[in-house]
Amino acid sequence: MTPSDAAEARARVAALLDGGPDTGPAVSGAARADALLVTSELVTNAVRHGGGLAGFEAALDREALEITVTDRSCEVPHSAAGRPIRPGAPNGGATEGGFGWPLVRLLADQVSVAPLATGGKSVRVRLRVR
Repeated sequence: MTPSDAAEARARVAALLDGGPDTGPAVSGAARADALLVTSELVTNAVRHGGGLAGFEAALDREALEITVTDRSCEVPHSAAGRPIRPGAPNGGATEGGFGWPLVRLLADQVSVAPLATGGKSVRVRLRVR
């Protein structure tokens, strides 16, 4: 079932990371924080810029967490880099947002974006957590 928002997606990932001894070695606090931040960014981007969250999956293996977020937009994620600065405008004319995608790319070991035959796209990230 697709989570209703970023908080629910984070809760699912946290439960997965905090699973019992059968899930492998403990996940460090830093890796857990990175995983939850990436989860928030991906889901929030799908909701705010991707026409809505259409799917969410998270899986943990002995080394890494893999998160896949599906949305309804074919547009590839982009950063705030390259936006024009307007002197005199509050915050230089920068709009809110645009910095999450670079964070995702920085924190994740692998990132891929794939268009879906039915429309929309799938964003998959893999983060080493152990």
